[in-house]
Amino acid sequence: MVDARRIPGLRSKGSWDIPDQLNMARQCLNHPSDQVALIDLTGSSRDDITCGQLSQMTDGIARGLLSKVQPGDRVGVLLSQSPWCAAAHLAIWKIGAISVPLFKLFKQDALRSRIGDAGVRIVLTDDQGADLVGDLAEPLIAANTAEPGPNLPFAATGPNDPAVLIYTSGTTGSPKGALHGHRVLTGHLPGVSISHNHLQGGDCLWTPADWAWIGGLFDVLMPGLALGIPVVAARLEKFTPEACADVIERGGVRNVFFPPTALRMLKAADRAIPGLRSVASGGEPLGAEMLAWGQQAFGLTINEFYGQTECNMVVSSCVEDFPVQPGCIGKPVPGHEVAVIDEDGNLTVEEGDVAIRLGSPSMLLEYWNNPQATAEKFRCDWLITGDRGVWEGNYLRFVGRDDDVITSAGYRIGPAEIEDCLLTHPAVATVGVVGKPDPLRTEIVKAYVVLKPGAEASEAELQDWVKDRLAQYSYPREVAFLEELPMTVTGKVIRKDLKARAAGGTEQ
Repeated sequence: MVDARRIPGLRSKGSWDIPDQLNMARQCLNHPSDQVALIDLTGSSRDDITCGQLSQMTDGIARGLLSKVQPGDRVGVLLSQSPWCAAAHLAIWKIGAISVPLFKLFKQDALRSRIGDAGVRIVLTDDQGADLVGDLAEPLIAANTAEPGPNLPFAATGPNDPAVLIYTSGTTGSPKGALHGHRVLTGHLPGVSISHNHLQGGDCLWTPADWAWIGGLFDVLMPGLALGIPVVAARLEKFTPEACADVIERGGVRNVFFPPTALRMLKAADRAIPGLRSVASGGEPLGAEMLAWGQQAFGLTINEFYGQTECNMVVSSCVEDFPVQPGCIGKPVPGHEVAVIDEDGNLTVEEGDVAIRLGSPSMLLEYWNNPQATAEKFRCDWLITGDRGVWEGNYLRFVGRDDDVITSAGYRIGPAEIEDCLLTHPAVATVGVVGKPDPLRTEIVKAYVVLKPGAEASEAELQDWVKDRLAQYSYPREVAFLEELPMTVTGKVIRKDLKARAAGGTEQ
């Protein structure tokens, strides 16, 4: 079981101690065989899966793959939250191959692009997934692939040997494959533990985020397995506040990673969920209003964290260690050097590019088959996140994506603060703010608003709401009302779609 202050691979002063041989499957299965690893709620009843059982499932799949897969081959995993999904990834890593998480809600074009780009020949899946894969690759039913036999050895992989190829969600362009080594799990452990006020004995993790994305796979599932914290597997066909509360109650969940979209849905339903020890959130800034609501709904302070598919869990809040500062996403996680730099790669106290120094274990090895994008991702000794930020003391404030920051009449305006303000209006369910080209001001602030069912609000009312609470220059000069916002499958607003809509003058 994890010690709340001792994370494997991290020295006490924040430097890394990563062995020359490292295999993520060994990290996740290196616990007593009778210790509960997963709590399976995918069926009609609860089923506790021990580490020994998960190890047997892993070996069974690995034996079934040995005649088909060589070390370094890419193997797709098209499975929702389930013990077989966990075992599939572990089996692929155990034999030295590379797992490629795939999302069950993908359509054929999305699957085709990822399977084709990665050179995937085999996809571990279930009956439904096999129909989705079709002839794009050879689908293997994970549960049927498992073969009985003796325990298999772990491949002699090192920390920089490729292990997992995760495609970005494509909020700012075409999805790119971020290739990570076996070190990536170690790099996540400090931030995951900190974001949950230091994971400890008796904790139990869950997230409604699918395990096909880095947030579900490496912010919850694999760190929980590695640290000996039980993880709940629950397949939600659709997230609802009622289904969420049911999973938390039946699974004995104490620690939840909620994407901001899930929090907004819970807030809109005014759903309180008592009994949790920690709630973490990442992906988009929450804002003071959401933090205040979380205190009422959960009886605790939500810890925000920050990272991206390319380098994750590098900044976090931790109310147990320091006060949470609304509008800021926290402080750098031990082991990760995070900076705000200028165009020349120099540190700056002004607004600049959020960057992470080379050496972070959670940093990608490269973009798959894309050396140009890989080169563009780095500046001097830093990985450039593509986000803009500024320091407030030793807290990092997220300003916005580099290409999301709005330049209006000489002012640089981050959309997050305006969105946070509009979300405090009682009629607003969700909102996306972008810059619209303007011949006079370069850009104007434009807000796309989805109202709560039955609620009403006018453009002028929402403009005045922002004027009364933020700087005069930052209010939305135009407000458009939509039935829904364009969202990625991970629940992020697709700003490039809203920008295109604003530039083209198309509001419906």
